[in-house]
Amino acid sequence: MDIEPIMVVVVLVASFALTMVVTPRLIRKLRDKGEVVNDYYKLDSREVPTKGGILILGVVFLMLALLTIIEHLSTPDFNIQVTGVDWAILIVAGLFGAFGLVDDLVDVGRPLKIIFLYFFSFRLIFEIGSTMVTLPLIGSFDAGIFYLFLIIPLYVLVTANLTNMHSGFNGLASGVSLIIITTLLLKFIVSGHDGVLTLGCMSGAILGFLWYNSYPARIFWGNIGSLSIGAAIGAAIVVSGFLVAGFIMLIPHTINFLMYFYWRVMHKLHPEDKRWKLVKFGKVREDGTLEVPNPLTLKWVLPYYFNVTEKQTVLAMYALTMICCAVAFFVPY
Repeated sequence: MDIEPIMVVVVLVASFALTMVVTPRLIRKLRDKGEVVNDYYKLDSREVPTKGGILILGVVFLMLALLTIIEHLSTPDFNIQVTGVDWAILIVAGLFGAFGLVDDLVDVGRPLKIIFLYFFSFRLIFEIGSTMVTLPLIGSFDAGIFYLFLIIPLYVLVTANLTNMHSGFNGLASGVSLIIITTLLLKFIVSGHDGVLTLGCMSGAILGFLWYNSYPARIFWGNIGSLSIGAAIGAAIVVSGFLVAGFIMLIPHTINFLMYFYWRVMHKLHPEDKRWKLVKFGKVREDGTLEVPNPLTLKWVLPYYFNVTEKQTVLAMYALTMICCAVAFFVPY
């Protein structure tokens, strides 16, 4: 029996358990340090600890380090191997997460943000076995240097920012990210790609975090969480070559971006028109349903046309992502 799938389950459960145990302590620490933000979709506008994404990264780094030690101390019959792909995905996620933490403290500006994040993905270049790209109806072609120095950094950069944008409700960003990473994990196992241990650890850690981040949230993961997990998703997609499947998984994120882009353009063209006024948050009514200013981001579409709660809206976003991931799972490209 191949022990690696068993090890994936073991590290997933271990990461989940560790996150479940440590998160309440982190919540207290963050609250004591004043690292809190308002939860605008609650009637009492409560303050919730943020920057909890650092715990997810910490758990995954710890688990991968322990697995590396076990690998070197174990007998040859113990089939476990922490690969370069495992570490590459985690290192890229860590760099993006560190930048998210810095950006929370000091606004570095958009130009520097794009430049730094672009180069943070270069570690992945050393783990690319093929630069062949296969597109439906077009066929396969060798992207060569363009894959290494253009597609890889741009794909990871865009994915990280799409993940950061598709958020705002309790459990939204972490929940849809968990669905996508779990789908990638299953695709990696079925196709035999390296990197399953990192994705397994990350799935378990995010699942444990989601317990506390889902409605009503007791902790948020902040920019460090959204950027690092988004980068991990992008990194896993490019090292495996699942570019088309990855695009399908991220269709809700892409739609959300296009809607927001349209909103910004219309605001630029008609700055005095209240329909295009830029606002970041909606409100919650006395009955718990959401009141949003427009349907110009994906998460606002449902509450704009129907009386739904925050929890119901998030579940709808989960369902949409699950449909896209179910389709993507069977797409080989």
